[in-house]
Amino acid sequence: MANNQYVNKVIYGGDTLIDLTADTVTAALMLSGTKAHDKSGAPITGTCTYDADTSDATAGQSEILNTKTAYVNGSKVTGNMPNRGAADITISTLAGTSIQNGYYDGSGTAAIDSTSASNLIATNIRSGVSILGVTGSLSPEDELTVDAISLVPYTTAQTVTAASRNLDYITQVTVAAIAYSETDNSAGGKTVTIGTLAS
Repeated sequence: MANNQYVNKVIYGGDTLIDLTADTVTAALMLSGTKAHDKSGAPITGTCTYDADTSDATAGQSEILNTKTAYVNGSKVTGNMPNRGAADITISTLAGTSIQNGYYDGSGTAAIDSTSASNLIATNIRSGVSILGVTGSLSPEDELTVDAISLVPYTTAQTVTAASRNLDYITQVTVAAIAYSETDNSAGGKTVTIGTLAS
């Protein structure tokens, strides 16, 4: 016969005075510090601190949603974090936009403003460059005035710029050969004309 240490059932004159054998209490189910006996009759001390031991919690009011409560380090705390809900954020400058502190429910959006978005089209972006998923198709000749020019040499120096020809760029300059001509004159000789004056 097993030599059990504790008495967990007492019968006197056919009447059961104490019977702990069907009890289900355990230390984890008893409030911390309280004492009782388990089904074997052994003394037990409760360890339950309700739902949790909050002595090591570190959350602050600003980290808990506004009006919501929690227990932190043994004290009840009411949060004051603003509830921004489905707030939408519009970005209108390259530097971006500051984001307010608070809780966002995840259904909002962050997007560039409509004016900037309308300008983000392929024909406004240089070919081969991609901005926010839009790949450009603009070639230099699409927006620039480019042309080749021809020059006739003068007896005086001449300076030609793109601006003077209402161009953005000059792709090529062709200089004609120096004009040369011979004509008979009344003195019985030849007149040689070299170069052509500007008209």
